[in-house]
Amino acid sequence: MTVGPVVRRAAQTLAAGVLGVSVVGGFRRLLRAGAVRNGAVVAASWTLRGKRSMEAGAESARLAMADVVSEARERIGEQSPPPGAGTDRHDHDHEH
Repeated sequence: MTVGPVVRRAAQTLAAGVLGVSVVGGFRRLLRAGAVRNGAVVAASWTLRGKRSMEAGAESARLAMADVVSEARERIGEQSPPPGAGTDRHDHDHEH
């Protein structure tokens, strides 16, 4: 008789269905508990901390390079521009 393979196949299908329902039910419980949202908030906070850390590092590097350039100008007898004086100046007026 070939009842064995049919029963085995039915048992596998039933087990897959029960597993699928369990996974969906667990996911729904997580959504209701706010765990997914909490995880997203934690990930966003890590991203913001990382971004701020990178910005601080970039600012430190910029200031260090400005010190090097200032010292190099001093060695060749040039005067460094005052802090905050940008190089984006232009010599024409804007009509308002």
